[in-house]
Amino acid sequence: MGPIGVFPGTFNPVTVGHLAVADAARTSLGLERLDLVLSEAPLTKHDRPDLAPLRARVAKLELALGDRPWATVRVTPHQLIVDIARGYDVVVLGADKWVQVNDPAFYGGDTATRDAAVASLPRCAVAPRDGLPVPAHLKLEVPAWVGEVSSTAVRHGRTDWHGATGDQRATNQ
Repeated sequence: MGPIGVFPGTFNPVTVGHLAVADAARTSLGLERLDLVLSEAPLTKHDRPDLAPLRARVAKLELALGDRPWATVRVTPHQLIVDIARGYDVVVLGADKWVQVNDPAFYGGDTATRDAAVASLPRCAVAPRDGLPVPAHLKLEVPAWVGEVSSTAVRHGRTDWHGATGDQRATNQ
């Protein structure tokens, strides 16, 4: 059996970037399964007016993963990535989430608590995004265009980055 990975996200909506990261993680890490996990109340986003209902995000993500039998969609009550990743072999993140994981503000401002939480993470694979720093030993190799893709742009009408089309593979649009 290969390693089992988790890819937490809001997927509001799922994009070709999310799909490219999932595909790269499976291939480069030899994952047997990758769970794409949505929080019931996403950290810092649960009260945003542009957050689609959880059921709708789950349905669109399941549609987008249709031809990826190794990928599953899960829902969790947890908000912190360190809690979501517990029990997995690998956690897959975008660089923006890596910054969040390392921000003491999410641990009551306590750097010792943050350090213990980060140390408890399984192996991390971090996809570059928006020029944010990624430690070389954690970098997940993805096509350069992936770092430019954003769910916000899709919500504002960018159709070529939308990922909920079922069987299409992520391609550079």
